Amino acid sequence: MISILAQERLLGAMLGTLFTGILVFDQRRYIYKTIQQSQSQSPHQAQVKEPILGKKSRSEVAHLWNKTVDQTFGPLIESLSSRGW
Repeated sequence: MISILAQERLLGAMLGTLFTGILVFDQRRYIYKTIQQSQSQSPHQAQVKEPILGKKSRSEVAHLWNKTVDQTFGPLIESLSSRGW
């Protein structure tokens, strides 16, 4: 029988693997799409597009993401730390 700690570790590993897989798949799809678009344009039409989020907006999103993760998983991390992880 698998202990609760092993189940938690297995669940964390599975979720991490799934999340990483989704990110890698999405990035590859974006790269291939970008290559295909750049190859279909003539060299004279190629233009650099502005990013959807500027540098300031990206840092704000990153800050909000980190804050949300801390608030969401903070109690879990404290619980695991108290168990000696």
